[in-house]
Amino acid sequence: MGASHRTRPSTAALLALMALLSTTTGCEQQPPARGFAVRYEDPDPADAADARLLRDRQVAETATEALNAYLSLPRQVTVLARSCAGEGSGYDPGTREIELCYDDLAEQRELFESAGHHPADEEAAAVLTETVYHEAGHALIDALHLPVDGDRAEEDAADGFAALMLIRQGPTGERTLRTAAQAYDLAAATDPDPAPDADEHAPPAARAAAHLCRLHTASPTRHPDLAPRTHACTPTWPQTRDPWTRDLAPFLRR
Repeated sequence: MGASHRTRPSTAALLALMALLSTTTGCEQQPPARGFAVRYEDPDPADAADARLLRDRQVAETATEALNAYLSLPRQVTVLARSCAGEGSGYDPGTREIELCYDDLAEQRELFESAGHHPADEEAAAVLTETVYHEAGHALIDALHLPVDGDRAEEDAADGFAALMLIRQGPTGERTLRTAAQAYDLAAATDPDPAPDADEHAPPAARAAAHLCRLHTASPTRHPDLAPRTHACTPTWPQTRDPWTRDLAPFLRR
């Protein structure tokens, strides 16, 4: 019998095959997504100005850069900026997304402007920066299966993580944390007698006091005016910093 004959593939066919193999191999070799990332949804018309402000101020990008510089998170968490129709920012463990609400900016701006701050864009952006770090605390508790004793304890821990990230940044972060504490104080003034256990968070006045205690005990010389308000207060800076850095130790970059 004669030898079988194989048709030589054309150069174009070979190039197409090589491109396909290269693409497939490249996809297989890509590491899984990890760390904190940012994504934007188109805003509702009423939120357009606030969405633009959030982008212009780089609130989400600055916070996620700081998180990724501090931590090597083994899976991806997305900060999704979107219109929330008043639902409020939060972390969704099902999608691994931090929903950062454009309309929260308007709410915080109104809170500060009602107290005489005009304009209050800077204050509103500072509060949303603290919000990103707070929700990142929830994401870390979920992703790393960190131990917490109930919903209130988790909220307190998330507040502590926000304080940790901001105090680590020195005076700039400390100013942001003071602004967030001021927002809690203003919220408390609008509702001085909230219903007990209205939600899983501590009352706004207690959240403000906790942030100011952390600030003063972390840097009393930069915040001497807080001394009368924070005498024998809790949680102190070490009480906030040490549990988080212990739990995050395997994932810290520095």
